[in-house]
Amino acid sequence: MRTSLSILLLILFLYLPGSSSAKSPIKILVVTGGHSYDKPSFNEMLASLGDNITSQIVEFPAAFDQFLPENRNNYDVLVFYHMWQKITPEQEKVFSACIKEGKPLVVLHHSICAFDEWPEYWNIVGGKYFHKLTSFKGKEYQACSYIHDLHFMVNVVKKKHPVTKGVKDFEIFDETYKGYYIEEGVQPLLTTAEASSNNMIGWAKKYGKARVVTLQSGHATPTFQNENFRRLLKQAIEWTYAGK
Repeated sequence: MRTSLSILLLILFLYLPGSSSAKSPIKILVVTGGHSYDKPSFNEMLASLGDNITSQIVEFPAAFDQFLPENRNNYDVLVFYHMWQKITPEQEKVFSACIKEGKPLVVLHHSICAFDEWPEYWNIVGGKYFHKLTSFKGKEYQACSYIHDLHFMVNVVKKKHPVTKGVKDFEIFDETYKGYYIEEGVQPLLTTAEASSNNMIGWAKKYGKARVVTLQSGHATPTFQNENFRRLLKQAIEWTYAGK
């Protein structure tokens, strides 16, 4: 009798709301479009993030529907891996409100190259790769540059931040960007001394109620398979979600 009661209590504990064993996984919505990428290795990276993170991929322009209020409860965290450009004024309004009202966001690589004609997007992600001469916030920016397939060191500047915790300086084989805008006041997470890159290549910020993390790296398979990058991505998702 006592054994049966103990088993019943254990089952009740495991399935009580708030129990760690019954905790639902973090549902991420990965937004792509406007740029090709190696889908098998990218998907393998997403699968490696662990059982506590599940992913769904949606491509622009269909992704715009996911920012509507009635669809925002379908996912917990947005992960951007797109380089989309076209957007209507109504889509701008719904998009920015989705994040400003608290939807967490992780921004990867060429996503800082998106929406050339929408400055509010640059405010959302905290940076912008310019494809042409652009004036923004009283400063003129030349067209940015990039170089594929470089080995370079990534330096962790906030070692105790939840996004970078446990990650030491590491080498990566990736694409660099040079000359992009970075919002004043973001919290630096990662830097590099590579001459073909901006110094800061990872940062955290707030946009409205939402936590945002931007990681400039993420071009292709070598980065997708880099264990340090995978850890940064996983911890960025978890940290942005924890701020909800």
